Amino acid sequence: MALVQIRDVYKSFQRDSQRIDVFTGLSLDVAEGSFTALMGPSGSGKSTLLNLIAGLDRPTSGTVRVAGADVHAMSAAQLAAWRARHIGFVFQQLNLLPVLTAYQNVELPLLLTRLSKKEREERVRVALGVVGLDDRIHHYPRQLSGGQEQRVAIARAIVADPTLILLDEPTGQLDARSSQEVLTLLQRLNSEFGKTVVIVTHDAHAADKAKAVLHLEKGVLIERAAVGA
Repeated sequence: MALVQIRDVYKSFQRDSQRIDVFTGLSLDVAEGSFTALMGPSGSGKSTLLNLIAGLDRPTSGTVRVAGADVHAMSAAQLAAWRARHIGFVFQQLNLLPVLTAYQNVELPLLLTRLSKKEREERVRVALGVVGLDDRIHHYPRQLSGGQEQRVAIARAIVADPTLILLDEPTGQLDARSSQEVLTLLQRLNSEFGKTVVIVTHDAHAADKAKAVLHLEKGVLIERAAVGA
């Protein structure tokens, strides 16, 4: 079953007097429980597509349906509530707050929920345990390695038990060992916890870990390659 259904999506931006067309009729399905890598050169629309799926951006026309909801048609308030329930997003820049500990950074999304302090603590500890940072909960981002910071960002993305996990260049700033640890974690989230994962990546090694690889070229889906993972 398709968790993400994108139909005939057009997306353009206005830059001064020039209109830039990113997508001109893109259609795509992402199956529930899949692990998909989205590849392509810079400027091909990869991050824009991730933002459309997450409801962080809207199509110029066309439909974006995710987890049974018409994302393109929701109000800002509806989107915020829907995103909190269904989307875990790991940004390329991570967006960890340097004045907060790993625990506090991971807890942030739960502060918008009605969970009690005890329930929040249980969820944060489980999320940090899943990513292997039980012993780093009181450390600040500056006290962590790049790979550990990435795992804190992933813990924050999964703490609310989202339907879909989206990651923009999750291994882009990491060394080979840290990159491997993060990719192994993403595979585990997919296979063991049944999470649907979509990553944007330039890293062929990262793409090899996915179950499906989609290639974008100037906003056009030019190849769908299934791979063994």
